Amino acid sequence: MIPTVTANDLFDTQRAPLELTWVAGKAGKSRLLEAAKAEFPGMALVGHMNLVHPNRIQVVAGNELQYLQNLSEQEREKTMHSLFSNDQVAALILANNKRVRADFEEHADRFAVPLFSTPLAGPVVIEHLQYYLTRALAPCATLHGVYMEVLGMGVFITGESGIGKSELALELLSRNHRLIADDAVEFVRVAPQVLVGQCPEALSEYLEVRGLGILDIRATFGETAVRHKKKLHLVVQLERLREQHLNKIDRLRAEHQTYSILGVDVPEVLLFVAPGRNLAILVEAATRAYILRVRGIDPLNEFIRKQQAIISKSSST
Repeated sequence: MIPTVTANDLFDTQRAPLELTWVAGKAGKSRLLEAAKAEFPGMALVGHMNLVHPNRIQVVAGNELQYLQNLSEQEREKTMHSLFSNDQVAALILANNKRVRADFEEHADRFAVPLFSTPLAGPVVIEHLQYYLTRALAPCATLHGVYMEVLGMGVFITGESGIGKSELALELLSRNHRLIADDAVEFVRVAPQVLVGQCPEALSEYLEVRGLGILDIRATFGETAVRHKKKLHLVVQLERLREQHLNKIDRLRAEHQTYSILGVDVPEVLLFVAPGRNLAILVEAATRAYILRVRGIDPLNEFIRKQQAIISKSSST
């Protein structure tokens, strides 16, 4: 899902940081800042005034005003009409506290295009809004599971309901790892291959465990036991161990599995749940193995290399 942001949303969230004033065009408060089907929302949405390839947010500063001033009255009217009547334009921002011209207010009200002003410089406004829109309009998805920080890595634990995800999270917390989200985890694609997981505000810092009810993790385990967001590194899939699985288990784990979220393939580990298995230790071991792979260390390849060396040595003697 790709969120949508209106001109009114932009004004409400950026009024303080950008010191925005809504000058004219308030009838256009529902104008969208991004097409809902954009693949990478937030990119090229804001920039200096451009009549050829208009941005959703046009920033008008000294150079742009000087350009308009140098036009003849007829050309200026034509340019203003082209600028404000373009459906691609969602809002205009006058930077550097420039005096708002009467024709700007007139066109903004006529075509219902929000017109804001700010004392900040144009490049500052553009940089700030590009960062804000990239985050606000990033594709997102809410998945069922528990999200933990284990050994500094973001680990998403998923599996069928009642399999023991929350109990596993509780044991990981007792081993000094950190809770990010329980039950519902919001993932946001902030870059083409980067996912950030976070907790919905209403559920933040709480963990529900069958038989115990709702636990306040910050109050129970301390300030360092929770955090609000983390880049996703690894997915741990919990599955009940059944007899038919025994012959299908890849004991050497020669093939690395991936789990797709929002078009991003994330390394996945499948852990079978059975009596006597300490899942917390297994999750820690899986995370350590992931860290080693990132550093270019693959125990399986090392094992095979050593076995081949022993076989070669035995064959030559």
